Amino acid sequence: MASASARMALRRRTQAPKPLSKPSLEEHDDDVCCEECESGDFGAKLLLCDKCDKGYHLFCLRPILVSVPKGSWFCPTCCKHKMDLKSFPLVQTKIVDFFRIQRSSDSAQKPILDYRKKRKRASGLVMSKKKRKLLPFNPSDDPKRRLEQMASLATALMATGTEFSNELTYVPGMAPRSANRAALEQGGMQVMSKEDADALNLNKSMMEKGQWPPLMVVFDPQEGFTVEADRFIRDLTIITEYVGDVDYLKNRENDDGDSMMTLLSATNPSKSLVICPDKRGNIARFVSGINNHTPDGKKKQNLKCVRFDVNGQCRVLLIANRDIRKGERLYYDYNGYEHEYPTEHFV
Repeated sequence: MASASARMALRRRTQAPKPLSKPSLEEHDDDVCCEECESGDFGAKLLLCDKCDKGYHLFCLRPILVSVPKGSWFCPTCCKHKMDLKSFPLVQTKIVDFFRIQRSSDSAQKPILDYRKKRKRASGLVMSKKKRKLLPFNPSDDPKRRLEQMASLATALMATGTEFSNELTYVPGMAPRSANRAALEQGGMQVMSKEDADALNLNKSMMEKGQWPPLMVVFDPQEGFTVEADRFIRDLTIITEYVGDVDYLKNRENDDGDSMMTLLSATNPSKSLVICPDKRGNIARFVSGINNHTPDGKKKQNLKCVRFDVNGQCRVLLIANRDIRKGERLYYDYNGYEHEYPTEHFV
């Protein structure tokens, strides 16, 4: 995982030009200050409420905004729907339908045990140092707790108007499936081994049967929706695949979304692809980014983002880069090694 190709595959938020925006306070005659910090500095990052005309810095809002939103914007005081969250009902039939879980009495626990037994038996035959393998997640034992975990994600998805999807989706008018070719990657991409692919497929199979990853989505007034480990998670565990609608980067140059993910960084920029989880997505879009401008921010990082060549197609995984204790919030570096995404005001 420490090879040059792995380094190239580190997670990065897409670099997109600044979106077309409404006028900043620098274009107004009035001396308007931020209602939070009472400063009139950084005029380009001040937002005016479309109702009360009061100003707020993007980075003083909680949760912060990474860019000026398109269309109308209302401050927290004027906002009619100020995160008065309606929790998804903790009803098994509704949760099963929401996530399209297979209705079966068979448990996915047996494949987990078989997989681990196979790994243990194989590892004892080789004494030399080998490449470390990715691990499938270990679901919570309590079925009720798994329902609570699923309900927390359903609450976040409904609040953000997102349809649940656990696969990359190809929508007419965006990039076709045929555009997702790992061979186009600039500098190459890490090829996923068969064993790691088996672990990824086991994750998806478990989720389809209701064996959910031990993750809880919570709402934090400062960070917005974020994800916490609901049980101990081992280093190198596959947390989730980053999914959503696949589009060409060139089509998203003025997109103000803060959740786009690089899927393919092609030698020919016109063929570069991004994942856009604003309409369809999974828990990945709620995992927080670190403030990589401060030592304390970097200490929070417990996930890494790796892009893989899986049977010729690009896939993006969030993977634990150390042991994660129960209750710990999940963070990864939006920028990888490129430092293109503005994280200096992240909490």
